[in-house]
Amino acid sequence: MSASGSSLKVLFVGESWIKHVIHMKGFDQFHSTEYEEGAQVFLDCLADAGHEVTYVRGHEISMRFPRSAQELDEFDVVVISDIGSNSFLLPDETFLRGQESPNRLELVADFVRGGGGLVKIGGYLSFTGIDGKARFGRTPLAAVLPVTMLDHDDRVEKPEGVDVTVCLPEHPVLGDTPSEWPRLLGYNQLIAKTDATTVAMVGDDPMLVTGEFGSGRSVAFASDLAPHWAPQAFLDWAHYAGLWNSILAWAAQVQTTRG
Repeated sequence: MSASGSSLKVLFVGESWIKHVIHMKGFDQFHSTEYEEGAQVFLDCLADAGHEVTYVRGHEISMRFPRSAQELDEFDVVVISDIGSNSFLLPDETFLRGQESPNRLELVADFVRGGGGLVKIGGYLSFTGIDGKARFGRTPLAAVLPVTMLDHDDRVEKPEGVDVTVCLPEHPVLGDTPSEWPRLLGYNQLIAKTDATTVAMVGDDPMLVTGEFGSGRSVAFASDLAPHWAPQAFLDWAHYAGLWNSILAWAAQVQTTRG
């Protein structure tokens, strides 16, 4: 870990997907494949703030995600967004060839205990996820995240929109973010741990939770960083960049001041 000033070395993982589409036209059909990424606005905000970002896309985790503590220690913060635990736990050498391999999520947990920062962002394959497929509650990250995850599909869909209530507006994880946020369209239902701090909520559920584990820190953000749960109004919000940069700075234990 080597944070200096407000510039961070960030490892960002997830927020990419491949779609295989079947086109049905009467008697005939054909297939097409599309690749998409959902974090460009978020990544642009980090770049504009001067952070050095290494982006590991979902299909790259087996080859590119760090395989040792030494590799992880090159970063100040690890951000995991909308990618399930199987992508970390079933690298090619294990799933395809039956060989032992490092437990990447155990490495991340040790990284946090040793002083690193972890930011976990919600989505269909975050926390427990759709149909319980993300299953992070059954991984080493469960010990260092500030929330307890459900043992079943944890999505809360709110197509009508839901308001965020900021409980601790002066908490440094928010920086200068005001208490009035754009409405969100869904989130992962979580339970804040008793020794964690709930900074924002949606109804009775935590939205933004912080915690300290060993010498490090972790943050859980229950909704997404992009559509559909985070609608365009959230991406266009004047405080979108400030919120995420403050979250990363807090996780990396970088001093920030309110304006």
